[in-house]
Amino acid sequence: MKIVDEYFGCDVFSTSAMQKYLPHAVYKQMIGVIEKGQELPREIADIVANAMKDWAMDKGATHYTHWFQPMTGITAEKHDAFITPTGPNSVISDFRGKELIKGEPDASSFPSGGLRATFEARGYTAWDPTSFAFVKDKTLYIPTLFCSYDGSALDKKTPLLRSIDALNKAAVRLYNIMGHNIKNITVTVGPEQEYFLIDKEMYKKRLDLMVTGRTLFGTDPVKGQELDDHYFGNIEERVKAYMEEVDEELWKLGVYAKTEHKEVAPCQFEIAPVYSPVNLANDQNQITMEILQKIANHHGLVCLLHEKPFAGVNGSGKHNNWSFSTDKGENMLEPGDSPKDNIRFLITLVAIIKAVDEYQDLLRVSVATAGNDHRLGGHEAPPAIISIYLGEELTAILEAIEKGDEYIDTINKKLELGVSALPPISRDSTDRNRTSPFAFTGNKFEFRMLGSAINISCPNTILNTIVAEEMTQFADELECYSEEELNDAIIRLIRKTIKEHKRIIFSGNGYSPEWRKEALSRGLLELKNTAETLPHYTDPKNLALFEKHNVYTPNELHARENILLTNYYQVIEIEAKTMSYMLRKQILPAVFEYESKLATIIQTKKSSGITSPMEEKLLFNINTPLEIVNKHLEKLEELIQKSHSGAREAANFAANELLPLMDAIRALTDTIENNVSKNDWPIPDYNDMLFGSIL
Repeated sequence: MKIVDEYFGCDVFSTSAMQKYLPHAVYKQMIGVIEKGQELPREIADIVANAMKDWAMDKGATHYTHWFQPMTGITAEKHDAFITPTGPNSVISDFRGKELIKGEPDASSFPSGGLRATFEARGYTAWDPTSFAFVKDKTLYIPTLFCSYDGSALDKKTPLLRSIDALNKAAVRLYNIMGHNIKNITVTVGPEQEYFLIDKEMYKKRLDLMVTGRTLFGTDPVKGQELDDHYFGNIEERVKAYMEEVDEELWKLGVYAKTEHKEVAPCQFEIAPVYSPVNLANDQNQITMEILQKIANHHGLVCLLHEKPFAGVNGSGKHNNWSFSTDKGENMLEPGDSPKDNIRFLITLVAIIKAVDEYQDLLRVSVATAGNDHRLGGHEAPPAIISIYLGEELTAILEAIEKGDEYIDTINKKLELGVSALPPISRDSTDRNRTSPFAFTGNKFEFRMLGSAINISCPNTILNTIVAEEMTQFADELECYSEEELNDAIIRLIRKTIKEHKRIIFSGNGYSPEWRKEALSRGLLELKNTAETLPHYTDPKNLALFEKHNVYTPNELHARENILLTNYYQVIEIEAKTMSYMLRKQILPAVFEYESKLATIIQTKKSSGITSPMEEKLLFNINTPLEIVNKHLEKLEELIQKSHSGAREAANFAANELLPLMDAIRALTDTIENNVSKNDWPIPDYNDMLFGSIL
């Protein structure tokens, strides 16, 4: 039996591997690069590269790749061998510092949103030493950034690193003004990854799942999730074997995979890691999604990461647990034991409240995808309206601070709200509100709107940046006060911020229609779909925000809006084409054949003087919606051919023209499915996939 302690991280070029393969002086310099953000001296690059190559080859690697995250949202890689020719029939293994530090993939086929012309193919990858290299499939993977010839970010990782710097700068400045001796902060994230597993043979018979990731047709199964018997249920042997192999692969790659369980919907599961620094957590979540899909194949399964693969049951999300701590290990979202620590906690808390209120649009932008639109607000995920849940005690404390009243806790202990002291705040005093988009859960905020397939870099880039902005504003306001005046000034600032931004705090049921009405009356934004949401990326206030903190240039933001809107349209267009193909090639021919069988039965009975009311009714129930499907299908195929003048127009067309028509076609086709025999229906149905997949 393998012992995890002995092999955890064995395929990672970790600090322990560096210590073994690098000269001591070079190792110390590398630690400075990783932990303190120091620049890697070029003179040691060759030494590091050679050590990395030797370590990787000892692991069986023959190739290396610069592993990056372009604007497609997934990872990209180009493999090069560790060989250099030395003669007509000879080579040596070689890997130089220049090859480690910089690569030059062809950038012309990656989305750029207009940052460069298609014929301008040059793009650069640059090594990110803060995320460890690793060996997988006999290849050394080197995490890198990806930029254009002029230095514009063409990837997801570069802005994330910039946002980490922005938040670090703002937080250190604010806390040190308040009298805390802090050198740096570390943002940590723990993404809870949900997914579905279905049988591979069934998957191969569903073109919609293979091409789009979700079922475009399918009537409800006889049993869904109404009995609540899947959540935390006993894990089947086939799935348990799959999870064990996933864990082993992730542990080898240094991923702190900790928790796994059944989720609410049939065939739905979750895996959650221990929190890591956000840059590493982002890379490891990409690895996790890849491993989940790869290992499923070993067990005759397919892992579905789409947010809504099956209608009528819960979709899959990715809760983003976000916090940050100081170089002393103090969690800034952990209530303290002293008034001074509680003031720091509360100034952090109200900065986040203000950030979420002022930048609701950006948080909604960060989770906007075609897949996630099917999930948000569907009584399984938070609504498309941003709000914050703090829990009863913390909400009551903020209300007391706002009013200048005393606070009395649940055991009737009277706490005075003075100028120089604030009430103690108990840890883990909040309940869990599953309907809240952004919930405080004791020592972190849980951003619950993320879809399961999303790259977590964008939500965390935005979260880091908006909090950095508010902390910068707070520091600007507080730095002019003397030490004697500072405490009073902080209390006034906390009180003012609560009063001006309390509209974003909501502790009730986010699924209820009453909340939607109340939210709109509070002036909160409701951005219902991606087409409506993404144009807010380039609102003037948002352009100014990102430029101020050096996270995105205006050109980079406009490019991202264009890329994401185009992707949204293309995803829905592909779904429409797939729907048309399946109807024309699979479903309609099968229905016609079944109708022919019914007509033959009716005619045979009629010729024998026997009535056939049941068959006639069945034929009517099929043919009536079938005629409407045919008309809608012709319209859909006509719309697919329509051209558009720009990304915004195309996205709105997809949201307002294609999707409603596709929904109508699906509803009618599902009605037909209910009336066609199982043997005559040409594709696996929901009962097959949700209850026959993992046995």
